[in-house]
Amino acid sequence: MANPYSPAYQHPYRHGVVPTLQQHAKMKSWAASQASPSIATGPQTLSYGGGVDGIGVQSGHSKVYLVFYGTQWGTQSTNSSGDMTFSGDSAGAAPVAQKMFKDIGTGNELWSADLTQWCDGPNVASGATSCPSNANFIPYQSGGVLAGAWYDNSAASPSAATGHQLGVEAVKAASHFGNTTAASNRDAYYVILSPHGTNPDNYQNQYCAWHDWNGDTTLTGGAATSTVGDVAFSNQPYNIDSGAGCGVGFVNSPGTLDGWTMTLGHEWQEMMSDQNPAGGWTNRTGSSYNGQENSDECAWISPGSAGGAANITMGTGTFAEQASWSNDTNACAITHPIVGGTTGNTVIVNNPGNQSSTVGTAVSLQLTGSDSASGQTLTYTATGLPAGLSISSSGQISGTPTTAGTSSVTVTAKDSTGASGTTSFSWTVSSTGGTCATPGQKLGNPGFETGTASPWTASTGVIDNSTGEPAHSGSWKAWLNGYGSTHTDTLSQSVTIPAGCSATFSFYLHIDTAETTTTSAYDKLTVQVGTATLATYSNLNAASGYVLKSFNLSSYAGQTVTLKFTGTEDSSLQTSFVVDDTALNAA
Repeated sequence: MANPYSPAYQHPYRHGVVPTLQQHAKMKSWAASQASPSIATGPQTLSYGGGVDGIGVQSGHSKVYLVFYGTQWGTQSTNSSGDMTFSGDSAGAAPVAQKMFKDIGTGNELWSADLTQWCDGPNVASGATSCPSNANFIPYQSGGVLAGAWYDNSAASPSAATGHQLGVEAVKAASHFGNTTAASNRDAYYVILSPHGTNPDNYQNQYCAWHDWNGDTTLTGGAATSTVGDVAFSNQPYNIDSGAGCGVGFVNSPGTLDGWTMTLGHEWQEMMSDQNPAGGWTNRTGSSYNGQENSDECAWISPGSAGGAANITMGTGTFAEQASWSNDTNACAITHPIVGGTTGNTVIVNNPGNQSSTVGTAVSLQLTGSDSASGQTLTYTATGLPAGLSISSSGQISGTPTTAGTSSVTVTAKDSTGASGTTSFSWTVSSTGGTCATPGQKLGNPGFETGTASPWTASTGVIDNSTGEPAHSGSWKAWLNGYGSTHTDTLSQSVTIPAGCSATFSFYLHIDTAETTTTSAYDKLTVQVGTATLATYSNLNAASGYVLKSFNLSSYAGQTVTLKFTGTEDSSLQTSFVVDDTALNAA
């Protein structure tokens, strides 16, 4: 019988849902009041569901992609480890998520080794409670699992995204990362991280996270169509907003991010063992645990108790995690020996540490790795290399950097059996010489106070001094759109960023709209440097007064670039995008 206090009750798509602590207590109380069925294998035993679309578990090396969903995350920067940071992330949750997934399978951690008992494949019978030796086991995830991170700031995240919208975002992310076939998404997992202050799938006061796949027809709003194969994803709210209910302080004090890392880990472990729910390993005993996955059965067990949550030390950091159910020990396991997964090869790529170099100076770095199988030759590939660098199949990174900036590099080594391992590190390229010969403001007519556009190029009527929309300072400003009809306005200027300089592009933006929707971006302003999009704003970002926007363009040092604003408006209800007091400061 389904537990009526579960957040998944009458919401079947919420696979692996993590109830709040308060809701979990209600679930346990109800379960204790029910008669226990006679079950030979035990009430918490998991069994194999036979696969969905041939998929049961993630039996390769997991590729985790973090998707920071919506402009509310704020201005993006990069820390010294090459991880994305955001001005709207007051808890510092984003870089910790990246660091945790980089660290899984490193430092000899055995929290994730519990997964190596689960399997799929044609030799595993539906209903099986253990894996035969010729099954496709989940391998130990050596070398980290983070495959990429993306800030999708094309629009604001919905205030309460539906399951369908989250699935659509996951499919969009698959294409963004170049995973355009079913094969490339077989071992991929997209974590959709909603920003502070939003309420995806109305999670608040009910639960803390869930995972699913795009083809689940029970998703609120319906399944998400995919042309790139089945896409596994999770709904990861900014659950720090829910405080102790979602685990703040559960393991540590103050433990602001305890519940954040625990729910990230919970959903990843459940996706690994049940990728397309419920084709993998779930509870089918008819007990009060019925329908739960491996991490559900061990949620919110207090630290210090058997199977309780704990700090797990990995290669470069320590993270609060929870235990997951283990059939082979009939218990919740916070750590576990590597078991069936050792039947596959284990590939390890040695991390070379964070790298630094200079524009115009040639570099050479040899990557090394190891394979648990003898006689194997590793083939290397890399993503995120600085411009001008490439990697050979033997793992030699070489070339001459052409652009300053910091990149997050992921190197993958694969053997002839398909076994692979990854490692990630940052690579910082400094400008030539490190000295800015001609610092200062580089834009012409930055406040438009000449009353004409030059040296800007602008659509007719954009440079304006009317009182309909006030300037930030002075009398003149650039007023794009505001017509209430289908219309496009542009504003652009080409500028040279001196070599050896750091550079910051900034402007003040005011958005005024007659649109009343809180979910749909009908009118948009896109800000670009060259062909690269720096940010997209819409009617959803409307607010009184001006807001300062700032972007680091240091990676364009030594280049002439075009800065461009493009405003597009639909056929009804005006949105005005007002820009003033622009600057490009070199230092």
